[in-house]
Amino acid sequence: MKKFITTVKNIFSIEDLRIRILNTVGLLIVFRIGSFVVLPGVDPSLLGEAATGIFGLIDTFLGGSFSRASIFGLGIMPYISASIVLQLLTVGVPYFQKLQKEGESGRKRINQITRVLTIVITFAQGIGYITATIPDEAIVINKTLFMTSGLILLTSGTMFCMWIGEKITEKGIGNGISMLIMIGIISALPGAIISESLSKGGGGILLLILEAVILFFVVVGVVALTEAVRRIPVQYAKQVVGGKVYGGQRQYIPIKVNASGVMPIIFAQSLMFLPALIAQIWAENSDIAAYIGTTFSDFTSWQYNLVFALMIILFTFFYTAITVNPEQIAEDMKRNGGFVPGIKPGAPTSEFIDNIISRITLPGSILLALVAIMPAFAIIAGVSGEFAQFYGGTSLLIMVGVILDTLRQIESYLLMRHYEGMMKSGNMKNDPSSFAVA
Repeated sequence: MKKFITTVKNIFSIEDLRIRILNTVGLLIVFRIGSFVVLPGVDPSLLGEAATGIFGLIDTFLGGSFSRASIFGLGIMPYISASIVLQLLTVGVPYFQKLQKEGESGRKRINQITRVLTIVITFAQGIGYITATIPDEAIVINKTLFMTSGLILLTSGTMFCMWIGEKITEKGIGNGISMLIMIGIISALPGAIISESLSKGGGGILLLILEAVILFFVVVGVVALTEAVRRIPVQYAKQVVGGKVYGGQRQYIPIKVNASGVMPIIFAQSLMFLPALIAQIWAENSDIAAYIGTTFSDFTSWQYNLVFALMIILFTFFYTAITVNPEQIAEDMKRNGGFVPGIKPGAPTSEFIDNIISRITLPGSILLALVAIMPAFAIIAGVSGEFAQFYGGTSLLIMVGVILDTLRQIESYLLMRHYEGMMKSGNMKNDPSSFAVA
């Protein structure tokens, strides 16, 4: 405890770090306040039940602003959609590949295109949001006027959320966009704990402690999955420049076991509502369609979780294939005079790296699928739905990733000022590859 207090004192004794932390907290407070500001012309008492399915997932990311018909009702989700589209275009369209290779100027151009695309996506999603999620009885003004003002405010709210995220990245701590998602998820944690405590009653304190212990080990496992890497040794040839010898040292290329992050879960979850939706069309005329509709509406059923897990495994391979390019890695190594010991540069190196990625992606995808379906097991075991979402899935992966990234930045400030790091074991010290896979 004494070491923790000393570390906190060290953190706030660094002026730049203290200012960045206060900036981050202040901007996050503004974001949370905005999530409670309801669109003009909406009666909040008539909004109906909380969102479910894919809408429920979005509502979780946005801290409830989606179901509250807030001016931040779409949050930064249109920006994330635009970023994913640009990322996919960078893989397959030569123009965007060229921009990516142009350095800072290319990145600025891509950011400009992303912002414009965000506005377009926000308008499109805003129309669907207003018509599909806000009941007519909750709209207390003229429908056309509400549609016009609502689209303007939703677009403005999304752009303001983008600005908050960029300011956190620039003047705060951590990645701003990820921070906004994380604070939305964490905002539901106190209520979930209270709900779980009340559901257990006075005699369920031991059961609540057991759930907390299990949650602790689940978090440890997710941290290991997030940080685990396969390190590929790279030897750089010695070069003589001006009478001095450069290079010759051995370095490593860290290939993450889970290189795709949370994207496979998001992709799979966005498609899992389709079977139930399609089955509802023929449910009245077909017993099979009715069975499919009932089964895939229950995300604790084994059929739902089996299909969900298989889709995550497939999407993990797909997303890893488009984000990690073995040929580009091999080409960059060859250009810089590097080679993998025992492997010829060029095509053999690319094939070697591709084989390693394939081998580690399979266990990584299986573990990711297991993390994704953990909330269903928690609910089956008797944990309430609100608390069960923190046992795995997208929410836990995002929280762990953002917290580790933020801790790593704070750690770098402490070490730069010659203070003792936050982690006594040194796992966070200048080494993102704490969990190395041999």
